[in-house]
Amino acid sequence: MKLFSWNVNGVRAIAKKGFAETINDLSPDILCLQEIKANSEQLVDALSGLDYHIYSNPANRKGYAGTALLTKTKPLSISNKLLDCEKENEGRIITAEFTGFYLVNSYVPNSGQGLKRLDFRKIWDAEMLDYLKNLMSKKPLVFCGDLNVAHTAIDLANPESNYNKTAGFTQSEIDGLNHYLESGLVDSFRRFHPTEIKYSFWSYRYFARKKNIGWRIDYFLISNPLISKVKNADILTHIEGSDHCPVLLELRN
Repeated sequence: MKLFSWNVNGVRAIAKKGFAETINDLSPDILCLQEIKANSEQLVDALSGLDYHIYSNPANRKGYAGTALLTKTKPLSISNKLLDCEKENEGRIITAEFTGFYLVNSYVPNSGQGLKRLDFRKIWDAEMLDYLKNLMSKKPLVFCGDLNVAHTAIDLANPESNYNKTAGFTQSEIDGLNHYLESGLVDSFRRFHPTEIKYSFWSYRYFARKKNIGWRIDYFLISNPLISKVKNADILTHIEGSDHCPVLLELRN
């Protein structure tokens, strides 16, 4: 079973860049998308070249955020969770229940320019942790998406100049990810590539991708019962179309 997660930075924009062909080549069993920037009708239209069950959680605000799930196997259930801390739905979570596990696809809030949303982000992380713990008490869990945090210094190109200054690499955000890992979740890529430097996001500015000045902020976190089933965990840096690239989790049946 191949699972992919990809922040597409606008599904209608990436659809014009050979997205359907890329996905057909990758042939995911499950594809989790973040930052779709589209309503449900626009999403289905943009994905017209793909043969999947399609579920979405668009933001109330037009052209902003939102998540989607494409799957070959119809889930047992789908939930568009709204955390208590959210003032309005930004479409940041979509949860699917499958026979063997829960899947939570999330576009975690960015703490913003000047860290203006850092306090909100702290509350989000705490509430999300409670939500994930509840799911893990019932069956194994896959938690994936753009988590908007680089966990350690090897997960971004310039750690010293960004630490506690830039959204995505403050101690508070790092602690939030640490709490996920302490709860029984495992960073699948780091588990199998403990020292490899590989990024999943590059700014559009300053030729950052060409220079590989990036961040690893896209993850598959999995609960302990799934570790023995992992066949592969990778970051597909060669695939373009967005300022993020897809990340992969491959599980044995």
